Amino acid sequence: MGEMIPPPVKKIWDKWNIRAVIILSLFLQTILIFFAPSRKRTAKKLFLVLIWSAYLLADWAADYAVGQISDSQEEAADEHSKNRELLAFWSPFLLLHLGGPDAITALALEDNELWNRHLFSLVCQAIATVYVILLSTPNRLLTPTVIMLVGGVIKYVERTAALFSASLDKFKDSMLQKPDPGANYAKLMEEYDAKTEMNMPTEVIVMEDPEKGREGNTPVMPRNELTNLQVVQYAYKYFKTFKGLIVDLIFTNKQRDESRKFFDLLTPEEALRIIEVELSLIYESLFTKAEILHNWTGVGFRFIALGCLVASLCLFRMKNEDQYEGFDVALTYALLICGIALDSIALLMFCVSDWTFARLRDLKEDVDEGDTCADRVLNWVLGFRALRWKRSKCFQDGHEVLDRNFLFRRWSEYVHAYNLIGYCLKIRPKRIHPTKGMIHSFFQKIIHVLSIDAVIDNATRGTTQCFREIEQGTRQFHKWNPVRLFLFLWFSLQHLLGRMIDEVLDFFGTKDLVEEIRFTTSDRLTRELWELIFTQVQHKHRFAEDQESAKGISSARGDWTLVETSSKNRKGGSESDHAKLLRYVTDKDYDQSILMWHIATELLYQSQTDAKITDKQKHTNREFCKTLSDYMMYLLIMQPTLMSAVSGIAKIRFRDTCAEANEFFQRRHIDRRRYERDNLVREASEAILKVNTDVEPMDVKGDRSKSVLFDASVLAKELEKEGENMWEVVSKVWVEILCYAATHCDSKEHASQLSKGGELINFVWLLMAHFGLGDQFQINRDDARAKLIVAK
Repeated sequence: MGEMIPPPVKKIWDKWNIRAVIILSLFLQTILIFFAPSRKRTAKKLFLVLIWSAYLLADWAADYAVGQISDSQEEAADEHSKNRELLAFWSPFLLLHLGGPDAITALALEDNELWNRHLFSLVCQAIATVYVILLSTPNRLLTPTVIMLVGGVIKYVERTAALFSASLDKFKDSMLQKPDPGANYAKLMEEYDAKTEMNMPTEVIVMEDPEKGREGNTPVMPRNELTNLQVVQYAYKYFKTFKGLIVDLIFTNKQRDESRKFFDLLTPEEALRIIEVELSLIYESLFTKAEILHNWTGVGFRFIALGCLVASLCLFRMKNEDQYEGFDVALTYALLICGIALDSIALLMFCVSDWTFARLRDLKEDVDEGDTCADRVLNWVLGFRALRWKRSKCFQDGHEVLDRNFLFRRWSEYVHAYNLIGYCLKIRPKRIHPTKGMIHSFFQKIIHVLSIDAVIDNATRGTTQCFREIEQGTRQFHKWNPVRLFLFLWFSLQHLLGRMIDEVLDFFGTKDLVEEIRFTTSDRLTRELWELIFTQVQHKHRFAEDQESAKGISSARGDWTLVETSSKNRKGGSESDHAKLLRYVTDKDYDQSILMWHIATELLYQSQTDAKITDKQKHTNREFCKTLSDYMMYLLIMQPTLMSAVSGIAKIRFRDTCAEANEFFQRRHIDRRRYERDNLVREASEAILKVNTDVEPMDVKGDRSKSVLFDASVLAKELEKEGENMWEVVSKVWVEILCYAATHCDSKEHASQLSKGGELINFVWLLMAHFGLGDQFQINRDDARAKLIVAK
């Protein structure tokens, strides 16, 4: 049997494989350093796949190239070719590449737990590189090679140290304070016994700790709006405390009260600015080298590594280049110059990062003190990252939406939407505040040109529906007409192709990913929506005077709002009573409640068109309900790991509800062939509302099916009785449902989500913590000192 690979091809591969892989490794490093920082700014799946591929291939390319160089050195050990010297010189560059760029050390939190594996890999790769260098001796490039080896080891050590410091155990240990044994109880009681035996009137009193007022004083708010530098400084201050949320640390009452008092004085926009910087710092501490670089040791290593590259370039230029092949010399210069350029870019990113500004300038003791020249420069630089708002054209004078340049964002700034009824009808949710993003428009055009939606839709159509299309399109022809036969084959082929695509996607486990791309839209966060969330959380924290009340409020998922609104209505003489609505919250599982309120919100939203609503506040509340409803459905179905702690059997209920909805729509002939796309969801919603629900759906169906479609219809009819205040009540219920999810989701999943563009729920999670709402504040007693008093 002949060779599978032709000899000419094998010869070319043997000669160029090392060079090709080194070029690939350099290319991957370039991709990572330019694109990895944008992981926290976008949730686009294709972009995240690009970073994922480059991250994994970069390690593989460097490992493979070192192995190939080692093999080639052993094979040519007796030839003493000058090419061996260059190969030895290239090997430390691969160690440098294994160190990776500063902007990414881990793809996921789990990678940090594998720091010991990277440490072992560091030792093995360093030994392999030294072995390659020894095989190349005598070597005219030995000095620059050794210098590069030092730089490569430094970079790899930085990566390993970053992974180690971000591992959850080490992360938690770094936040633990020195052990505090407290007051010397045994000594105090011995003295107490001694005084008592001497019949001296003695008592033990508890006095407030005199150091309590000196430590951790609440920062006084400046009279004017916070500057960009002050935002970063305050964010860094609270980051050092509240990053403990990730590892489930508890906080003292002093920390809780300080944070509550400070955030209670902020405007909603100032709170948003501070929280986004905090989340950005958390992301960088877990997924980049920020923690180990932003100290004097890290700065020293950074300049040493860059100096090694510069010194190696200077020494290489002093050698006689004519002794080496021209391409190899060019590749060597490319490695050196690109290495210096990439390190210089990393150094520039280091200098303009929030970490640098926060550590460069401490908070002023006198907040009314004027800004210095340095402060004005730092504020100007940070001004590029300040929030930018743009007026939309959604209703009358519109709402303000976030519209910051992509490169200056600290998170994605999008609120995602996923709609159950739209999914059943194969329609993506309509964007309320459309933006003309070039990337978004590009991908939409590709999908439209390739007709991907049309092909995949056929995967979900049954054979009966396919034949119905043939029947409707060919009634005027004879039964065995050639046109009928052609249409039959055409639709059958489409159906078969769709089924094949569906089976392939399901086999490789990518069906959910494709459905997320197809049926999920992203809308910009509006100023008004954030103000609603902030004011609701701020209002609730004033009722949380102790740990128990704070825990109770954070555990409410709509009932607190309904009870409060009901009591206000009774005081105002209104007959509205929310007792019937409470059972859709308190008597239902959390995931069941989300599904029911989501469908009910959609039914009401579609029944009241924009033309029917003239009041701006009512329209705004209606928009809030739609946005939060679709967002919570997106979290429940498309982010199962984030919602795993509260999702229950959401997937089963969702599938059963979709099955009942599809059956209902098919029986009523509600599909895209009979109605225009914009009217289809409205027609479907009106059809659901028209169904008589005098008898409880559960009494008819039993408990076998978990569908909540018509239970939601009953809820929608109950909500309609609220009259003019309906949308205001529903919007507050949705905020409370969101707050419940934020405080009860796993904190590690919150941190993990920051590497995928971040989510609105992450902001609510941190906002709730700053207002002292949750169960992470479990120290009830203030700091105190016991003192023995002897009466005279």
